[in-house]
Amino acid sequence: MMDYTTLGRTGLRVSVAGLGTGGFSRIGIGQSEDHAVGIIRQALDLGVNLIDTAAVYGTEPVVGRALQGVARDSVVVCTKASKPINDPAFTVAKILQSLDGSLTRLGLDYVDVFQLHAVPPAAYDYVRNEIVPALLREKQKGKFRFLGITETSPNDHEQVMMQRAAADTPWDTAMFAFNLMAQVAREQVFPLTLKNKVGTLMMFAVRSIFARPEQLSDTMKDLAAKGLVPAELAASDEPLGFLVHPDGASSVTDAAYRYVRHEPGVDVMLFGTGDPEHLRANIASILKPPLPEADQTKLRILFSHLRGVGLELPPFARERRAAAARGEGS
Repeated sequence: MMDYTTLGRTGLRVSVAGLGTGGFSRIGIGQSEDHAVGIIRQALDLGVNLIDTAAVYGTEPVVGRALQGVARDSVVVCTKASKPINDPAFTVAKILQSLDGSLTRLGLDYVDVFQLHAVPPAAYDYVRNEIVPALLREKQKGKFRFLGITETSPNDHEQVMMQRAAADTPWDTAMFAFNLMAQVAREQVFPLTLKNKVGTLMMFAVRSIFARPEQLSDTMKDLAAKGLVPAELAASDEPLGFLVHPDGASSVTDAAYRYVRHEPGVDVMLFGTGDPEHLRANIASILKPPLPEADQTKLRILFSHLRGVGLELPPFARERRAAAARGEGS
């Protein structure tokens, strides 16, 4: 049985497991659009009622297809508008154009949450003072119900932008990074979102570092060489193996989902997949109890001082960044 919670001050009842349609998997759209539609519908059958997409993901049309025939009030649809890669800054006209385009691609009259995507600290004042008022006028027209913001996690390790947004008034929801080795939000962001009743959607809980043993081992060796983690972690082929035991997690990936899911202040644990088996396994992990307190404490002691670990960009985002460097359009 799925667990549900209230998404901050929005009042929306949402599944604690939210299906992300970007990331590394993009819901399996690389196999076929029909396959991706099937993943979304299986998630809905398993009780997931929050779906997160974005114009830049290229998955909005598939989400729209999957939702055909689904009662509109039974699903919470979130999408995002990004700064075009060839533009020096966010612009009001292009954000409004992106909103209208998203509604067309999704085949919806409105989205539940419209988010400004990957806002860097330097852009916050302009976004807040120029784009937000224009978007709130679109909200009055019924194009979206709640306004959200997301951070550029790999480029803002101290979550400077999110600290400002979480203490500000316009944002109903916030999407930001938190994982086993990127724990800044515990002290810097969650106290603010809890105080202001901002709904939270967690990303980067599981990137390839927590699913690929070789990458985890290599990362730990690098961190140990820099004196950032104990040397014994670098000496082990399974540096997070202490999390896997009969009373603990069944795998590192299982531990990663559970660690984030039960952090005070977390509303929705976003996950991505293009595989039916992984879909079920991810949801099962998110619905499990918290990790043993001793394991949680050890993770805090070992890793709470780290910055920027486990925040790999997915392929489509790396491609956009490379295109920007070449001066190409979006």
